[in-house]
Amino acid sequence: MSRKAWDLPFLAEPSGVAALRRIVRTHLTVWGLPNLVEVAQTCVTELVTNVITHVGIGTPTTLVVAMNGTHVRIEVHDPDGRALPTLLSATSTAESGRGLALVTAVADRWGVVPTETGKTTWCEIATQLARNDAHVDSPQVHRAEALLTLYGRSVARSSSPTRLGLAGWEEAAIALIADLLHWFRAHGQDPDTALDRAQTHFEAELHAAG
Repeated sequence: MSRKAWDLPFLAEPSGVAALRRIVRTHLTVWGLPNLVEVAQTCVTELVTNVITHVGIGTPTTLVVAMNGTHVRIEVHDPDGRALPTLLSATSTAESGRGLALVTAVADRWGVVPTETGKTTWCEIATQLARNDAHVDSPQVHRAEALLTLYGRSVARSSSPTRLGLAGWEEAAIALIADLLHWFRAHGQDPDTALDRAQTHFEAELHAAG
């Protein structure tokens, strides 16, 4: 799975944080990493809030999200290289630095890098991927891939989905779902009801996984 780095210039405004969180959710979901959405959103919120609080509302800022090995790396670039963020102790009564304490709690590592145009505050989140282009492992995914490998050979005849790439997997999965709907209909069952039940089962498993 290709996970191409992306960047988004924006003005650091409190009202814009929710939109940034939604964008991060969309990209991580497309990357096949929905389990990291909550942590990533927390990091983005705190890093951007740090800019708003200590550099100023309306500061030209850039959000960058990329893979660094098997970690998701989140960077926030701002033009103020003078005041570098520091982590305060849990007993400190100061307001500054509290957001970075939260980042420290949820991310695997973080740091600040001075740049020619200001600074970059970054953090990285572990994905548990075997490779940066791999997908998240689960028993359900393994079972599906074993079935799709067999099914894909029938659909593509001379090529397995693995050799066809992601497009081959997708076509084999769609063909399999369509044939299963034919199976339900042939046995007097409603295909739409089957899809609804499968969706409910899928969402329940996602909720149970947290």
